[in-house]
Amino acid sequence: MQRVMKIAALFLTLIGMLSAALSNDTAQLTATNAPVQQKNTGILSLVPGMSGVVEPVAAPTNSSGEASNTQVVQSNAVPIATTAITGKAREPVNWRELILHIVFALIVTAVLTALLIAMKKLFPALYRQIKSGRDSFIPSIKIQKLELLSSSRITDLLVKAAKGVRIGLTVILFYFYLPLMFSFFPATRGIATVLFGYVLSPLRSVGHGFLAYLPNVFFIGVIGVVTYYVVRLIGWLFAEIGKGTIVIPGFYKDWARTTFLIVRFFIFAVAGIMVFPYLPGAGSPAFQGVGVFLGLLLSLGSASAISNIISGVVLTYTRAFRVGDCVRVAETTGEVTEKSLLVTRVRTFKNVIVTIPNAIVLGSHVINYSTEGIERGLILHTSVTIGYDVPWPKVHALLVEASRGVKDVRTDPPPFVLQTALDDFSVRYELNVYIDAPLRMPGIQSDLHQHIQDSFTNAGVEIMSPHYSAIRDGNHSTIPAEKLPETYTQPPFKISTVPHKE
Repeated sequence: MQRVMKIAALFLTLIGMLSAALSNDTAQLTATNAPVQQKNTGILSLVPGMSGVVEPVAAPTNSSGEASNTQVVQSNAVPIATTAITGKAREPVNWRELILHIVFALIVTAVLTALLIAMKKLFPALYRQIKSGRDSFIPSIKIQKLELLSSSRITDLLVKAAKGVRIGLTVILFYFYLPLMFSFFPATRGIATVLFGYVLSPLRSVGHGFLAYLPNVFFIGVIGVVTYYVVRLIGWLFAEIGKGTIVIPGFYKDWARTTFLIVRFFIFAVAGIMVFPYLPGAGSPAFQGVGVFLGLLLSLGSASAISNIISGVVLTYTRAFRVGDCVRVAETTGEVTEKSLLVTRVRTFKNVIVTIPNAIVLGSHVINYSTEGIERGLILHTSVTIGYDVPWPKVHALLVEASRGVKDVRTDPPPFVLQTALDDFSVRYELNVYIDAPLRMPGIQSDLHQHIQDSFTNAGVEIMSPHYSAIRDGNHSTIPAEKLPETYTQPPFKISTVPHKE
């Protein structure tokens, strides 16, 4: 701070000397609004006007073509020069007034120094106070379990903000200090006016522009309020349709959400078109160029997204499936957990979430296993191969009997059996049952296989493959040993002799 005081004192001394020198100027110069012509070569005439330096102007020629002795000079003097050169003789320096101004300047300098010292002491204490409040009165910002900003991060941001405030206050103090210092001395008052003008002129322009823009702000505000309440009203209407409170013939409940999003988009688009001409700089080429660039960027970079959105709308209005349905899309089978405009999410039977873009869903065959609205239920089938030595009515009865003990298998309509193939060594039987829980298909099918095995084992009927039947002789039965009769003996290999012919 002592160095600052010394520099300020030296600065004040220089200003005082400059003011005294300009005040003692005894030259009597006449300032007019037009160039003054002097017949004596080398004498310059000054014209106060615009700011700048003294610029010589080419001398005019007389009728004989010779250069005139008159030299015209235009002086675009700054307000400082026009103040000093008034055309009147300056009075002697008023040392009392000069000393008084220097005292005022020293007082202002002392106030500035005191403020800087106070800031130097207060702001570090503020930094320490902020850091000490970490994890105590500065909590973390969270959304449920997601931590957006930790307490330490918020503390660092507050400290940086305080440092920025300190720098800003220092700049503001010096900016107002210098013009105030210049205003104490007649020779430098013009500089103070110029410095204050640098700040006041932009602020004045901003203020005038804001006042002129107020009608546009009012119009934009009205459009925004009307749009907000219209969207709220339409959102409530479609929410009630989705709940089933309001019923529109031919309009399904699952259409409500998608239709609301489409209607809201068009409402925002119309509001944007109405507001656009009233935005600041809407008619400028730069604003229009940025709009064209963003539109081109959106059209080139969102082709796949737009394709998925259109596919999502088509899937919604075709009602191919709904959330909670059991579907098969391409190679994925499971429950639909989410259906949005962009993607469809399916939870497989292995509890794996598969995200499928709507464009792929629309381009694939969608198999819907859901039985909601189907009175007869979903048919689940499985096949077995039984040898020709077992009568087919017995096989039919055993398969139907096996299905009756399986959970989630309906008895009405009753199960039925189809003979789908007559192979070389066996007959292929297909058991068909009705179920109401498509999401339990893997479990139901597993239980059905277990009951089929038990039913055929208890009846003493083998479920065997054709290859095993081809080498049947000499092999043990495939029925478990505890289920075989006590008189069972393993058949021997059959060997036949062929007479040798000579």
